[in-house]
Amino acid sequence: MPVEPTEIICRRLVGRTAVITGAGSGIGLATARRLASEGAHVVCADIDETAGKAAAEEVAGLFVKVDVTDKDDVDALFRTAFDTYGSVDIAFNNAGISPPEDDSILTTGLDAWRRVQDVNLTSVYLCCKAALPYMQRQGRGSIINTASFVAIMGAATSQISYTASKGGVLAMSRELGVQFAREGIRVNALCPGPVNTPLLQELFAKDPERAARRLVHIPLGRFAEPTEIAAAVAFLASDDSSFINATDFLVDGGISGAYVTPL
Repeated sequence: MPVEPTEIICRRLVGRTAVITGAGSGIGLATARRLASEGAHVVCADIDETAGKAAAEEVAGLFVKVDVTDKDDVDALFRTAFDTYGSVDIAFNNAGISPPEDDSILTTGLDAWRRVQDVNLTSVYLCCKAALPYMQRQGRGSIINTASFVAIMGAATSQISYTASKGGVLAMSRELGVQFAREGIRVNALCPGPVNTPLLQELFAKDPERAARRLVHIPLGRFAEPTEIAAAVAFLASDDSSFINATDFLVDGGISGAYVTPL
């Protein structure tokens, strides 16, 4: 069973401004709660106005409605964060989708391919492009892009565009981390294993066999909880990870290190 902390005692992010896309649910919501508990000003970005506003109210933050595939929306998001709080210190570019029509390459249509690429990969490009100038002026910043363990592993239960998009996020994060390192900016790709979020629950409710096939490969014998991924984001956002840069930061329960898992 996951260990749930009874009290967050870390205060590593006091006074820093964190922009989180996809903040209305799942990993994004858990991260908004965690970063706020560590003292950050949290800007909750989501296309879902109801969920995004609720998240922002809960963490005493700011909600901005954003279509992460729209450059003007993304530019306005980071401009609003800076205008409101005076800095952009953390960008957690997390928004993503995994629709059921994204499946085997033999059955996934071009429209589905393009939609997933736009939301999962192009949005990260747009968010990094918008956040970097603020961080350059400050001489500091941490960008955390949500990739996935599938960026470094193959699966027979394919979601071809999702997998390709996450591989792109990983490669782009590595390159940006190298390019901007000497300006005080770190860029890392967070690579979670399967996480117990509404997105995963919806996917697996439609295909229990697919869920069972995946669960057997996790040495810990369970999916991650969003709070466990949020803790990793908080670490990467903080100075505790000051020498971690341009990497694939795996939080996968041991999947990528396993050959045969325990019975």
